Amino acid sequence: MHRLFVALRPPLSIRDALVDVMDALPGARWQDDEQLHVTLRFVGEVERPQAEDIAAALAAVSAPVIEARVEGVGTFDRRGRVDTLWARIVPAEPLAALHRKVDQALARAGVARDERRYLPHLTLARFGRGSSDAGAIARWVADHAGLSTPAFTLPHLILYESHLGHEGARYEPVARWPLA
Repeated sequence: MHRLFVALRPPLSIRDALVDVMDALPGARWQDDEQLHVTLRFVGEVERPQAEDIAAALAAVSAPVIEARVEGVGTFDRRGRVDTLWARIVPAEPLAALHRKVDQALARAGVARDERRYLPHLTLARFGRGSSDAGAIARWVADHAGLSTPAFTLPHLILYESHLGHEGARYEPVARWPLA
């Protein structure tokens, strides 16, 4: 089985700027440079033949190079508890349009459509069950609310395979296509 997702990778200067704000926060499992990406679509586990169909469908996606910037931070909650800390990517519409194209391509490859609202972001940290301090997280979010970067381009659509292990997830790019 192959655990796949489709993403865009920001340039090193942007990743470095994000790593620089990853500071003391109890219970945070900060993403490292190799894990920083803008997810367009999580696919999940598929067999090799479907993975090949997915790659072929994604190769046919045509979209302009995305120009974006980081603007602000936020959290995702699960069951009333913060489990993810993220940086917002704007403008959202070009990324949402690409998300829709990727979703359509994946549907042609037999992957169920994504019904959730798409929010372009870069995950900065994850929190395990019972390991987050809501007050500390709220302070971190308030302290970094003005986080922003210069504009940058996201020139490639990338199919990643996620390998889960005791140290967390390791992401391996398996195919890359230039945006036009």
